[in-house]
Amino acid sequence: MSLSPHLPLHLFACSAALALASVSPIAWAEEQHYEIAAGPLATQLNLLSAQAGIYLAADAALTAGKTSHALSGNYSIEQALQILLLNTGLTAVQLGGQRYQLQAAPSEASRLELSSTTISGKAPGSTTEGTGSYTAYSSSSSTRLNLTQKQTPQSVTVMTRQRLDDQKLNNLTDVLEASPGIAVTRAGLGTENDSYWSRGFQIQNFEIDGVPTSTRMDNYTQSTAMYDRVEIVRGATGLISGMGNPSATINLIRKRPTAQAQVSLTAEAGSWDRYGTGVDVSGPLTETGTVRGRLVVDYKTEQAWIDRFKQDSQLIYGITEFDLSDSTLLTAGFSYQKTQVDSPLRGGYQTLFSNGEKTHAQRSLNTAPKWSYNDHDQTNYFTSIEHQFDNGWSGKIEYGHTENKFDEFFSFTIGSLDQATGSGGTLLPVRWSGTPRQDNLDAYLTGPFSAFGREHELITGITATDYEEHTPNYGDWLRDYGFQVPDYRTWNGDSPKPATPVLGKGSIREKQYAAYLTSRLHITDDLSLILGGRLTDWKRDTDTNVYGEGTSSVKERETGVFIPYAGVVYDLDENWALYASYTKIFNPQASYVRDINRKALPPLEGKGYEVGIKGSFYDEQLNASLALFQLEQDNLAVWQSDTQAYRIEQSAKTQGVELEINGELAEGWQASAGYAYSVTTDADDKRIVTTLPRHMFKTFTSYRLPGMLDKVTVGGGFNWQTKTGEDLHYYQQGSYAVANLMARYDLSKNLSATVNLNNVFDREYYARVYSEGMYGAPRNVMTSLKYNF
Repeated sequence: MSLSPHLPLHLFACSAALALASVSPIAWAEEQHYEIAAGPLATQLNLLSAQAGIYLAADAALTAGKTSHALSGNYSIEQALQILLLNTGLTAVQLGGQRYQLQAAPSEASRLELSSTTISGKAPGSTTEGTGSYTAYSSSSSTRLNLTQKQTPQSVTVMTRQRLDDQKLNNLTDVLEASPGIAVTRAGLGTENDSYWSRGFQIQNFEIDGVPTSTRMDNYTQSTAMYDRVEIVRGATGLISGMGNPSATINLIRKRPTAQAQVSLTAEAGSWDRYGTGVDVSGPLTETGTVRGRLVVDYKTEQAWIDRFKQDSQLIYGITEFDLSDSTLLTAGFSYQKTQVDSPLRGGYQTLFSNGEKTHAQRSLNTAPKWSYNDHDQTNYFTSIEHQFDNGWSGKIEYGHTENKFDEFFSFTIGSLDQATGSGGTLLPVRWSGTPRQDNLDAYLTGPFSAFGREHELITGITATDYEEHTPNYGDWLRDYGFQVPDYRTWNGDSPKPATPVLGKGSIREKQYAAYLTSRLHITDDLSLILGGRLTDWKRDTDTNVYGEGTSSVKERETGVFIPYAGVVYDLDENWALYASYTKIFNPQASYVRDINRKALPPLEGKGYEVGIKGSFYDEQLNASLALFQLEQDNLAVWQSDTQAYRIEQSAKTQGVELEINGELAEGWQASAGYAYSVTTDADDKRIVTTLPRHMFKTFTSYRLPGMLDKVTVGGGFNWQTKTGEDLHYYQQGSYAVANLMARYDLSKNLSATVNLNNVFDREYYARVYSEGMYGAPRNVMTSLKYNF
């Protein structure tokens, strides 16, 4: 379905009024003071770009292995660029406005040449591809303003391209399992019910290039082959997402075309017959470079540690940039991802026998029958146009359309297992299918303005989302199927395939319109204040038709919901800054969240607070943070397994602390480490949500050996968490750690080989702990080759 061309008038008027209320923009100063030490060229150019307020497009291959000169004093942008690029064989070409492009110099002297050739747009933030870093200089995922890590008044983690490659994090679940402060529960393998948690609550906010995407688009299947980085903002993010749990927002940033031609070929093979291959081609499509493109193709086939499981996945991603003028950029692209799974495991086996003893089932056992499957076809089209104005302002309009065609036929195992005979398990099948569709429109203006003798920044915009889903109704879980597993220890997956006639149909139609404004005010040289707000209209219509019984409808509406945001950052010195932030929480319950009478629950509401300190060292190559947070919520939906329905918890409170460090500790030594503690309690101060650990610690590091061994990079890390359980009385799992290792060898300038050894000590643990358990992966190895030219 297409978006309605008419936004609610009061939202449009609000956005327009906020924009007109801003003070007139001023031109960028001709000279500025810089203090940038000599260092890796890519890192120092990122630092200069952020300080000067410019966008510098660069191919990572140009800066690889190069170092910059130091920069100290007052210079124009052109002079500053010229000094940093001395003796590098590179030059910066002005493209119009505040855009520049890095190119090979026409002669040995790297002089600045002013001309109009191309521009290259991207999602705001620092591109991480080719930097080799475990941190990013800036991000816009918290407030939509492009801010450094130290100047962002919330907890932000950037999983860079280097980190994704080093740990072979091929899908979103892999990425979040390695991310600090995020708990992942795998309730299956090859199913749709992986869930991600932060600060005590499930993550429901997902974005691609800053544009929200519905959880019904099965984001867990996203292949990281087409992304430059994954940015994670922990805590409430109502300013950018409008609605959602106060847990976190996951923002996946796509790869963009490069100014210079480059090709990357990959191949991999690992335990359980896992194989894959990929091609990534990028570069100019015309002699002038005014049209650039990128194509990523990735294929994987794999089995697993459980019996009968098989998965095939294919990805095609293409993007093209067109320079309509020196200051106007048109972008168009698409992605198509197909995933087919045979015998997907949903849930797992019971953790206890009927006599109360632990089952200790073999990790290879699969509860899925041979006829079960899970097939997905995900298609996304997107286009945007971006314009840079002469006064330093810019505007962008982006439209996207996404479809997620799915057909799932699962089986869950219920019953009480007998320890002596292995009998007692009963298959409970279910089938779902449909093609959810979502249209997004995002438009904004951003730029500097002057007031009270200082420069400030502002961004204002509107967003619109139209989601629609029509599904056949095969009935609820097929409780009359009744197949008894004779002995779970020896069962081979044979069972009759149940019939699934269509008994009715259902539909969901959900729309959201919003206008927002955010401004960063520089009160003093050391103190900045971020103020923002978002005004939202939301509605959802849910219809359920059972043939012969009629149609039931649920209509939900929320109009004029205002979500404020405030953040303050105070620089203690050049390395340290104190910060605090506040935002409101408002989130309509998911369409499937119903009470015992099948009625919709009222929206979740509350407040989020965060205070902390951030540090930035070694010319922004290392970032650290300490955060204290508190979330206060009403109408929290809590699942009740005995009634198979949700109840409301009032005055729920989550408190915790997070500590994180990312970046370069020394030359060639990249590291990431994060500790998180959180606990959620009810109005009586009793702990709830016990399926999540109180404490988590995750770390990974890599080090390129010096001297004669500089072709070798070694790495490793571990994930540790404390005990969890459904209620910590029926069944609980104690604390455990999983260790991982990595080694890479540069066979030549272009070819490298990497080996990843995961779960080094073959730790046996549940990736999900309820009355049924799903084992985490045993020890496994993956070998990969990468050729760049």
